[in-house]
Amino acid sequence: MANKTLGTRQKLSFRIEPSQKIARPRNPVAVAAKQRVAGPHRKTTSALRQSAQREVKKKLDESGHD
Repeated sequence: MANKTLGTRQKLSFRIEPSQKIARPRNPVAVAAKQRVAGPHRKTTSALRQSAQREVKKKLDESGHD
């Protein structure tokens, strides 16, 4: 019963002026990535090989039905 005046809902909080806040980003890596223009990544060799195999199968199926 040491702190009877502050209830369970009312918590002691300190107010900080906006001029006193530290101006640093939350994640410096994210800021650096956002500032440079990040483009799409290159597909892996296995993804390229699989897409080529799918194209070959499509062409074989199309030519087989004619």
